[in-house]
Amino acid sequence: MRLPRLVATDLDGTLVRSDGTVSAYTHDVIAELDARGVPVVFVTGRPLRWAEEVFDYVGHHGLAVISNGALVWDVARDRVDLTRSIAVDDGVAACELIRSAIPDTSFAVETLAGIALEPGFLERHRLPEGSPRGPLADIFDAPALKLLARHERLGPQEFWDAAQEAVGDRLVVTWSSTGSLLEMSAPGVTKASTLAQVCDRLGVDRLDVVAFGDMPNDLPMLEWAGTAYAMANAHPSVLAAADHVAPDHDEDGVARVLAGLYEP
Repeated sequence: MRLPRLVATDLDGTLVRSDGTVSAYTHDVIAELDARGVPVVFVTGRPLRWAEEVFDYVGHHGLAVISNGALVWDVARDRVDLTRSIAVDDGVAACELIRSAIPDTSFAVETLAGIALEPGFLERHRLPEGSPRGPLADIFDAPALKLLARHERLGPQEFWDAAQEAVGDRLVVTWSSTGSLLEMSAPGVTKASTLAQVCDRLGVDRLDVVAFGDMPNDLPMLEWAGTAYAMANAHPSVLAAADHVAPDHDEDGVARVLAGLYEP
């Protein structure tokens, strides 16, 4: 087996441990690959403000794919490299379709500036100070990196299936949390499609990519990459789709697999 030329890894539930940290061992393995000229690309559903917290743990390693492919961030230069946004009209129309099909759905909008939420959207994480709340027409007034939908009574799979049926191919609908929180991107925007653009620019064939993930939003990336690892703690759909299984994220599974692959 030839060695992969690029590593693509999800963060939460994959590279990042349950306590929100990245171990010193994982840091050292990634740094060694970086020194050998093997790009390590972080590919996450997190918005930029959360992804930046992990950059502090693992150092500056090239590019990161943020918000399920809606943003490519140049970590080394601390600036935007690429955006793939949801147009306002498309996003609002999708929200109306979902709300009509699934009453009591509430929405939030992610942009580079932060998050804006409808009054009924119950966020589980600490919000940035001053995050605006208001009617959809007020908070969705500019292109969005990601559209969030939450339901307080339906289960995650039931909510996803119903929203997907309502939206069709107008937006990409996925999820990565344990609760009923959907993440929506512009048509055609997934972790895989944006990672493919990054790899094209770097001259890396998809067959030379090894990818790691744990949740449904990772499925396009794992199906696209030449070699795919689901974490031992992954969602059943991810375990079924991947070629291989890596140890649990709390056991530094990504780093252990990489250390095995790249040992002299």
